[in-house]
Amino acid sequence: MQAAMEKLSNMGSVAKKKLKICRAKLDETVQKASVKTAEERKIAEERRKAAEAEAKRELHEAKARHAAQKLRTRQSHVLGHRLHHQPPVEGGSAANVPAYPIASPEGYYPGHRI
Repeated sequence: MQAAMEKLSNMGSVAKKKLKICRAKLDETVQKASVKTAEERKIAEERRKAAEAEAKRELHEAKARHAAQKLRTRQSHVLGHRLHHQPPVEGGSAANVPAYPIASPEGYYPGHRI
């Protein structure tokens, strides 16, 4: 589930990046049409390149946020799962207690379904 959510979030971020790049290209075209000197055209081109670089940077930041959120969700789920299944430590150190009980009082093993 987290992988699908991350993929959808990344797809949305890619769409935003493409939209920003298209907007930057359109702005460049408008600026080039209104200017008269080669230096002003060069400035318009540099602005477009800067806008594209910023869009790509934002995409990578968004992907990193999505991956971190997926990892955080997965870790909290695993941690909660482990806390639920580990037996409580009573008067001893945690190193002496197995991660799962060997068998339950009824003789069933972990994961056994009745």
